Amino acid sequence: MPSSRSRRLSAAQPAPEEGDAVRADDEVTTCAGVGLPATARVLFAVVNANGTLIRGLGVATADRLATGMYQVIFDQDVSAAGYVGTLGLPGSTGVAPAGVISVAGRTGIPNGVFVETFTSDGTAADRPFHLAVLA
Repeated sequence: MPSSRSRRLSAAQPAPEEGDAVRADDEVTTCAGVGLPATARVLFAVVNANGTLIRGLGVATADRLATGMYQVIFDQDVSAAGYVGTLGLPGSTGVAPAGVISVAGRTGIPNGVFVETFTSDGTAADRPFHLAVLA
């Protein structure tokens, strides 16, 4: 859907300074060994506040362990992966209640991720969330 805002108000990006492209190319070549391997997968889970798995990719189960505590189990080892979590409703509309989310590998379960959700003041609270795993 096109934006109703005037395009004339948008500022263009500034032109790169001399040598910027060369420096950027140098950074790419010096970081060749860093990053995800060619076999990497992006896994995800969308979980309701009660721990119900709504949808996902490569996810096996999701469970609520206690107030604001969840575990999400994937179909592969994710112990060396990167985890990104955000509070979010499982549907396509609306905004999740305000709060905080914390994600970490699940102790003792190599294909699991531990998720904690809190109110804005840090009190444990059940919140719906979206979890992405770069494995």
